[in-house]
Amino acid sequence: MTISKGDKLPDVALVKATADGPDKVQSADYFAGKKVALFCVPGAFTPTCSAKHLPGYVEKAAELKAKGVDEIACTAVNDAFVLSAWNKSDGSEDITMLADGNAEFASALGLDADFSGFGMGKRAQRYSMIVDDGVVSEINVEEAGQFKVSSAEHMLGQL
Repeated sequence: MTISKGDKLPDVALVKATADGPDKVQSADYFAGKKVALFCVPGAFTPTCSAKHLPGYVEKAAELKAKGVDEIACTAVNDAFVLSAWNKSDGSEDITMLADGNAEFASALGLDADFSGFGMGKRAQRYSMIVDDGVVSEINVEEAGQFKVSSAEHMLGQL
């Protein structure tokens, strides 16, 4: 079953990429008590993710925060080291990277996908959501191969 607007996020272990290295966090703890703009990419350093998705959130970070977002987070089925390197390369300190290395979060959300045809194995679909104190207040799942509704611009219109 795919998560929907009004649903509470599942409590799954994620790994936060920090300057001091990987830091394991529970999703229930991470999303509690704040409004988070969460976006998910199929993979760090992949074309659309690097050219459009992450840069859009970097560019619009101040606007998102001005509309009440406490934190902006990106998740992907990559390890924390890869996400940390990607954030250093193309991101900013305004973005928190949450590694979902085994796709457990994506699976618990019902948003996992099989990218085996591209040699990438199990991944997550491209999506964004606004999470308010652990509850999904907006969710935007992209059609395969698309990049529209999960953009920072679209999310700004929802806030």
